[in-house]
Amino acid sequence: MNFDLTDEQRLVRETVRRFAEEEIAPVAAEHDREERFPRGLLDKMALLGFLGGPIPKEYGGAGLDYISHAIVTEEVGRADSSLRTTLSVQVSLVALSLFNWGTDGQKRRYLPELCAGRLLGCFGLTEPNAGSDPAGMETTAVKHRDQWVMNGTKTWISNATVADLALVFAQTDKAKAHEGIAAFLIEKGTPGFSTRKVTGKLGLRASDTGELIFENCAVSDEAMLGPVGQGFKVAMSALDNGRYSVAAGCVGILQGCVDACTSYAKQRKQFGRPIAGFQLVQDMIARMVVDLEAARLLVYQAGHLKNQSRPNTVETSIAKYFASEAAVRAATDAVQIYGGYGYSEETPVARYYRDAKVATIYEGTSQIQKLIIGAHVLGVKAFT
Repeated sequence: MNFDLTDEQRLVRETVRRFAEEEIAPVAAEHDREERFPRGLLDKMALLGFLGGPIPKEYGGAGLDYISHAIVTEEVGRADSSLRTTLSVQVSLVALSLFNWGTDGQKRRYLPELCAGRLLGCFGLTEPNAGSDPAGMETTAVKHRDQWVMNGTKTWISNATVADLALVFAQTDKAKAHEGIAAFLIEKGTPGFSTRKVTGKLGLRASDTGELIFENCAVSDEAMLGPVGQGFKVAMSALDNGRYSVAAGCVGILQGCVDACTSYAKQRKQFGRPIAGFQLVQDMIARMVVDLEAARLLVYQAGHLKNQSRPNTVETSIAKYFASEAAVRAATDAVQIYGGYGYSEETPVARYYRDAKVATIYEGTSQIQKLIIGAHVLGVKAFT
C-alpha cells in the first residue's frame, strides 16, 4: 500500500489547514463560549469547495476522493469540532445520502444548493425512545391518498434549527419493523414541521442541536428518498459515511492535543526545567502520538475502500470506535499535562476535552461499534 499522499491530496491539506488556522481557530473559543453558530465560516468554506466534498462536480460538488474528504474533516476538526460536526452532517449524512439514493431530479434540485451552502441539511433519525435501536422509532408516516402524513419527534439532531432541508426517517408499517422504514426529504416551512433548540450541552456548543417536530406534516411521494421499506438501508449507508467523518474529525482532535501539549510541555517549567523532560509527561504524549498515527491509518484504510466502492462498514466502525475513544484519552491526558490551566476555558485542551466525548456516542455509540465488529468476526449478531 502506498502511504504517500498525492499532489492533489497535499494541496487539499495545505488549503484547508491554512483556512482552519487563519479563519476557524482564532474564533473557535469565542464561538464556543457564546454558543454562536458560525454561518459566516460555512459560507467561506463553501466558496473553497469544502461543502462539496466527494460529491461529483456535475452536481456542484468538489469531486474529492475519500482520503481528501478525511483530510478536510480532520483539519476542520483540529480547529473546531463544532464546525466539523456541521460539516459532517452537511456532506456525509445529507449530501452523500442524496447522491447515493436520490432520483436525478432530487440530486439536481438539492445537491448544488447544499454544496454551495445555500441550503443547510440535517439528519433526523434519533428519537427520545429510539437511539441505538432505530427500528424502534415511533415517528410514523401514514399514506392518505397521494400524501404521506407524518407525526413524531426527532431529538439530538445536529443543524436542527438552522437547516433548510431535513432528511427524516419514519415508520410506515410497525409490523414490518426496520423493513417498514421510509426516508423523506422535508423542506423548512412545510406545514406541520417545526423545530426546537436544545441548549446546555457539555460540548460542541457552537454547533446547532435541536428537535424536529412533526404534527400532521403532509408530503408527497416526491419527497421520499428511495422506495418504501428502504429507509433503514438509507440510514445505515448514511451512518457509514457519518462515522467515517466523525473518525476523521477525532484524528483532528488527536492532532490538536499533540500540538498543544508538545508546545506547552516545552514552555512550562517545574523543578527548574521544562516538564517535557519528565518521564510521565513523555509517556502521555507518546501515547497520544501512537493513537494519532493508528487512528489516521484506520481512517485512511476505510477511505481507501470507499474510493474503490468496496464494502467498508466494519473498517469504518473500527476507525470510528478507535479514533473516538483515542480522542477522549488524548484530551484527558492533555488536560492533565496542562494541570490547573487545563481546567480553564482559556486553553484549547479544555474544549477538546468537552468536545471529544460526544464522538463516542453519536453516529453509533462505541458499544454499537463493538457489536458490529464482533458480529463480523464471530458471525453471530448480538442484536437484531
